[in-house]
Amino acid sequence: MATITIIDESTAGETHAWNLDFLDEPLSLRELIRRRIYQEVTEYNARLTGHFHGLVQPTEAERVLNGSHPKPAHRLDWQAQYEKAIDAFTRRAYLVLVGKKQVVDLDASIELHAGTEVTFFKLVPLVGG
Repeated sequence: MATITIIDESTAGETHAWNLDFLDEPLSLRELIRRRIYQEVTEYNARLTGHFHGLVQPTEAERVLNGSHPKPAHRLDWQAQYEKAIDAFTRRAYLVLVGKKQVVDLDASIELHAGTEVTFFKLVPLVGG
């Protein structure tokens, strides 16, 4: 079992880090994203309080209905969050670095070992651009 560190960063200067456990095996970036989304949504749904610190945020409709974060009784759908995350990656809304190397292909095989840092760098669009 390998524990890796997931780091979320953005061009706005926000940083959030947490750990994720994996079997020591190669997997695709797509699978890494799936496992990451599954864990963060599952953990949020278990506590159902506070702000959701996910790779992608709830839809605009969910934010309008629930304010800046989902209400305590609102469970998120991990599969919907996963689909949004994959779409965001293909639109280049975020970059993924494994160690110091950028991974650009969702189906690229990556090696994760204990202590590996995986950075999800969220790009913030420029105003007017």
